[in-house]
Amino acid sequence: MARTLVSRRRCPASVPRMADGANKFQRPREISSPAQILFTLSNLACEKKKPTAEAAGPYQPAIPMAALPLLRWGASSLLAHSSPPASRRLFSAIRRLPAAAHWEPGSRVILKGMDYPELEKWVQSQGFRPGQAMMLWKCLYGNNVWAHCPDELAGLNKDLRKMISEHADLKALTVKDIITASDGTRKILFSLEDASVIETVVIPSARGRTTVCVSSQVGCAMNCQFCFTGRMGLRKHLSTAEIVEQAVFARRLFSDEFGSITNVVFMGMGEPLHNVDNVIKASSIMVDEQGLQFSPRKVTVSTSGLVPQIKRFLHESNCDLAVSLNATTDEVRNWIMPINRKYNLNLLLGTLREELRLRPKSIVLFEYVMLAGVNDSVGDAKRLTELVHDIPCKINLISFNPHSGSQFKPTPDEKIIEFRNMLIQSGLTVMVRLSRGDDQMAACGQLGEPGQLPLLRVPEKFLAAL
Repeated sequence: MARTLVSRRRCPASVPRMADGANKFQRPREISSPAQILFTLSNLACEKKKPTAEAAGPYQPAIPMAALPLLRWGASSLLAHSSPPASRRLFSAIRRLPAAAHWEPGSRVILKGMDYPELEKWVQSQGFRPGQAMMLWKCLYGNNVWAHCPDELAGLNKDLRKMISEHADLKALTVKDIITASDGTRKILFSLEDASVIETVVIPSARGRTTVCVSSQVGCAMNCQFCFTGRMGLRKHLSTAEIVEQAVFARRLFSDEFGSITNVVFMGMGEPLHNVDNVIKASSIMVDEQGLQFSPRKVTVSTSGLVPQIKRFLHESNCDLAVSLNATTDEVRNWIMPINRKYNLNLLLGTLREELRLRPKSIVLFEYVMLAGVNDSVGDAKRLTELVHDIPCKINLISFNPHSGSQFKPTPDEKIIEFRNMLIQSGLTVMVRLSRGDDQMAACGQLGEPGQLPLLRVPEKFLAAL
């Protein structure tokens, strides 16, 4: 059936800000914020009653910025103004998940685990017209509804709502806590069906852009030495529905307060391309023109460098790719990012050169966490320029956010400026990412809980830096 475009409404940004939450392991004892009130009332409404037989009514629709005045610089801007082998189990073959949702007759399904063709097929299999599927899709993702229970499916006929209440679930996550950082960043703790907990971060910006940082796994298998999540080990992959619903919750809870949620980054807990099937499917739902309507250029999937999955992502998805690089030699990257022992710099960067030739309008974002005395030297800046000079890219310099699971220290602000300027002088486009939410363990590399994986042996020449 033809799918017509629907204009988006902008919600008023008039709700006062939430009070600060407790630390990451505490749960507030009282409801004290508009967002918490919203999801509490929503849960009560959904549990209050089942759909009745009454006819439905009409549908109602941490670097001081004084030192870094600009986040994005070009060369013209500057002129106008400087170990032991890793366990093989870490990188074992990825278990392929089914590309399409399947359901057994009489079983309950999770609606947000389906893309639109699957949802349409399911609705038809229950004896309803395909047009009803589009109405349901818009209730889940569009028209500022973001339904979480059958009572919120206004506009659907009573028989369809009754069928959904008996055979489907609209929610895949439960909000456990919302923590507010001093800079206004929100960290949402979600409980999964098996009682696992994941963390999602909503980052407002004075420039009118609000970003939701979503998780793709509980824990992570990569064991990157500077990352709090990486020390947890992998506990499970998130389903498509569990990934999508993080973005849905962000809009449902914070659109009134922050305005439109405009950007999605897959930079939360987990290695997204280790869960490649569900990540590709979830990102396609996010950019659907009749659903959440994120621009593909504003959905970015980050990876530590899984080469086969990078190829697949670039062939199957139209979203942006970010690669966490963080070193300019295999010696350093083997230590701080053990995945490099399987896919080294030469293979990783060679793959990007080859694949991006097939996507002439695409660029890759290289993320580079600045670690004092490890990867922030003048030599590193020169090598980084040589490594990426023929790859269409931007460089994102990230100040390391300290945590109890790491030995590293952040590079001083002055040295980050010097490093940035050297890259700019070589003709690269460089950005510096500000630390957001770090006082509540909500910043880059701080999500999760204390880990189990061991620290790797430090190369002798870097011992002094630590």
